Amino acid sequence: MKTTAVLLAAGKGTRMRSELPKVLHPLGGRPLVRHALDALADLTGQTPVVVVGHGAEAVQAAVGAAARFVVQAEQLGTGHAVMQAASALEGQTDLVLVAQADMPLITAETYQKLIVAQQTNPGPFSMLTVLADDPRGFGRIVRNPDGSVQAIVEDHEATEEQRAIRELNVGGYCFQAEWLWAALKQIPLSAKGEYYLTDLVKIANAEGQPVQALMMEDAEETIGINSRVHLAEAESILRRRINRAWMEAGVTLIDPATTYIEPGVQIGPDTVLHPNTMLRGSTVLGARCEVGPNTLVQDSTVGDDCKLFMSVVEYARLENHVDVGPYAHLRKGAHLGDGVHMGNFGEVKNSYLAPGAKMGHFSYIGDATIGKDVNIGAGTITCNYDGVNKNHTEIGDGAFIGSDTMLVAPLKIGAGARTGAGSVVTKDVPEDALVVGIPARPVRKAK
Repeated sequence: MKTTAVLLAAGKGTRMRSELPKVLHPLGGRPLVRHALDALADLTGQTPVVVVGHGAEAVQAAVGAAARFVVQAEQLGTGHAVMQAASALEGQTDLVLVAQADMPLITAETYQKLIVAQQTNPGPFSMLTVLADDPRGFGRIVRNPDGSVQAIVEDHEATEEQRAIRELNVGGYCFQAEWLWAALKQIPLSAKGEYYLTDLVKIANAEGQPVQALMMEDAEETIGINSRVHLAEAESILRRRINRAWMEAGVTLIDPATTYIEPGVQIGPDTVLHPNTMLRGSTVLGARCEVGPNTLVQDSTVGDDCKLFMSVVEYARLENHVDVGPYAHLRKGAHLGDGVHMGNFGEVKNSYLAPGAKMGHFSYIGDATIGKDVNIGAGTITCNYDGVNKNHTEIGDGAFIGSDTMLVAPLKIGAGARTGAGSVVTKDVPEDALVVGIPARPVRKAK
């Protein structure tokens, strides 16, 4: 059967108390809507339809080509939201899987089970439920004697007896498409002026058709995001999921409770992550690395056998056997070759350090190309910005840059050249030359 997913993402999320649409609040570094779409992406073979409303343009920009969009111009309830998808899907699919963008923890496996349940259900739709002691505002499930769903009673409408029911409506449904489009037109307008998708249970029962409930095993999947408190709860659950998966894949986490790994990160086996390590974006760590404590790596590629200690690495590339820190900062465009050492309180931006280069502490290298086996003394600064342009510095293989050297770009230091401590170098230095002073002048051959 051809199945198409419809993701409801039109709500404002008043309880978030934010100008940002609820479904764009980040969870594990990604908007909520992206987590829901990731779970649906490969299930059906069809491009999902996302119903947008509040902040529609921003939501569409965040989702991009991963979905088709329909607009719910007025937020008149969940039933009204699904009605908007009829124009895009009527006559185009056999089953319609309806999911909520603010339920980011429901897995692809759960949605797959729901689809399979409906494929074997003679009735018009199947739905997800869960047993929980905390209702969290979810509707209660009332069952018929045969086990099918008789009604969904909203939390604010439930009697004391109904409030004791522990089976709750999760908000995930799989419908026979042809039945759905006709039934949506029969949903009555509520006292609040909205059309509730849950009223389809009454319509199916009135027709004598069974509604099947698939009870979920993991209640943690059902945490919906209606406030920042819920967002923090979901963040904790997602982190535990991710961290457990990496430990099972051969990565050591010294303290998983203080280790933050976003979903797009890749890590090689036998890597060790110390407390307060944060790996974000599309970061790739190789095998046998040691990272942390107190280290952030953002959208960077790190080779094998590297050590990053109490440092920040952003949009950078490190080859193998590189060691960095403590308190180092690799900024966008930094590229450290094999075996490079970068000392404490150093900073590199938009520069390449060739294999074997050593960069002492308290140094800044920006817009530079550093050759093989170069030694950069403590306190060295590339003066790359003249107030208008960023200028380039080139240092040849085997050069020795003395401590507290100022390299005023544009500048080229030849291979094997040396600078004396405290020099201010304003002119190119030939190969094997020694320059000292302010401004630096040649003294003799370095060798």
